[in-house]
Amino acid sequence: MTQLARAPHPSPAGAAPRTERNGAQNAARKPATGPILRPALTLIVGFTLLTGIVYPLAVTGVAGTLFPHQAAGSPVVLANGRVVGSELVGQSFASLRYFWSRPSAAGEGYDAAASSGSNYGPTSAKLMERVKDDIERLRATGVEGAFPVDLVTASGSGLDPDVSPEAALIQVPRIARERDLSEEAVRRVVEQNLDRPMLGVFGQPKVNVLKLNLALDALRP
Repeated sequence: MTQLARAPHPSPAGAAPRTERNGAQNAARKPATGPILRPALTLIVGFTLLTGIVYPLAVTGVAGTLFPHQAAGSPVVLANGRVVGSELVGQSFASLRYFWSRPSAAGEGYDAAASSGSNYGPTSAKLMERVKDDIERLRATGVEGAFPVDLVTASGSGLDPDVSPEAALIQVPRIARERDLSEEAVRRVVEQNLDRPMLGVFGQPKVNVLKLNLALDALRP
């Protein structure tokens, strides 16, 4: 049978067409973006100023007032005002007259712009070769017996400013010989510059190599 097309249902007089009514309803349901974006942008700008400018400046100001030495990088300053280093960053000492720092894998050695470890594993042939070379260098200066591990291994940063008391004391005979001092006098310098654990519990005993060598120089101007 032939189907007859249905005639569109007539709209009530004065009513808008169906498509127009649907469009108006969708527009009414769509939320306005202005009330949402405005507080979001305000929060972004506000927290950017607070955490990116106000907070850093406040912390820097408080640190500089309460802890000026630490806030300046813990510099080591001589009596004449010359800065010779930092308590926090190690240096390399090659002279036989000075205490030696730990080996360093940072650049060519104690390069603060290339701080890193060697990333050699415990079975690495290159690590074994480097440790062997360090041991031979120490043996050549008269060191006998077992070595403190930190004297032949690099730190994770390559910038460790400290050595263990054992690593310092094992170098005492060489330094006493090179400076024509008694071993007791050099050992006393080590003990005077020993940093003990905080409250006797936290941390390990250590000796800052730069400060130790400066104390050596003070013995014999």
